[in-house]
Amino acid sequence: MIYYYLEDDSLYITEPKIENAGIPQGVFLKRHKFPKPGGGHYHWSDLDAGKEISIYDRVFKLTSYDDFTRNFYENEGIELSPQEKIPDDTFGYNRFMINMKQNPPDMAETKEYFEAKLKGGKPNKKLSSYLENDRKVLSFKVIWDDTSYDGGEKKFTVNYFLSDGTMEVKEQKVSNSGYDPFPMLLKRMMVPKIPLMTHYPRMSLRSEEYYVPKDLLIGTTINVYGRDMKIVDCDEYTKQW
Repeated sequence: MIYYYLEDDSLYITEPKIENAGIPQGVFLKRHKFPKPGGGHYHWSDLDAGKEISIYDRVFKLTSYDDFTRNFYENEGIELSPQEKIPDDTFGYNRFMINMKQNPPDMAETKEYFEAKLKGGKPNKKLSSYLENDRKVLSFKVIWDDTSYDGGEKKFTVNYFLSDGTMEVKEQKVSNSGYDPFPMLLKRMMVPKIPLMTHYPRMSLRSEEYYVPKDLLIGTTINVYGRDMKIVDCDEYTKQW
C-alpha cells in the first residue's frame, strides 16, 4: 500500500500483515519524499494504475486505487488507467482456511444444547415431539441371516423411539447358543436408509433419509448399516399404535 500526501508530496509504503507469514511485515518505507532514479522527486502526476516506479532500486507496479484518489484525479482533469487485478496470494488463502474455525456436527449439537440450557440460542424444535411421545417405544422382532463363516440366523429386537425418531438394535439372548453374548448391536441413534459411510455415524454434512414408523412393517426388510434384517413380529403396544 502506497500513500501519497498532498500537503508535502511525501509518500509512505506499508505491507499488509499476514499471520505466520515468516517474514517481517508492516512499515516498508517511512514517510518522506521519494527520489526518482533520474533526479527530482515523485509527484502525484507520476502515479497511475499499470505503471512501474523504481524506489531505491526496487520496482513497484501500481495496480489499483481507491475512490478518493480517482475523484481527485478527475477533478484535476486526468483520467486514471483501468485498475488491474492483484495476483492471488495462495499463502494468505491457505492461512485463512487453516485458521477458519468450524464446529463439526457433533460439537455443533453440544453447542446448541448449552446455548439452550443458558436460555439462549435456537428454540428446541423437537421439544413438542419429546413431550408428546416421551417413553413411547415401538418394539419389533427381526431376523438377520448372517452369511459369514460362523454366522447363521440371528434374532434381534429393534426399538424405535417416537420422541426423537432414533432406533436401537439389541440381540436376543438364546440359552446354550454357543455364541458369546453381545447384547447391543447398535446404540440408540437415527438410522439412515442408505448410510453415507464416514469415520463416525452421522458425521457427514450431506442430507440422509432416515427410517420412520411407516417403513417398519411386518414382512418388510430394513437395512441397518449393511445388514438386511427382516421384521417378523412386534409387541402389542406397537400393533395398537
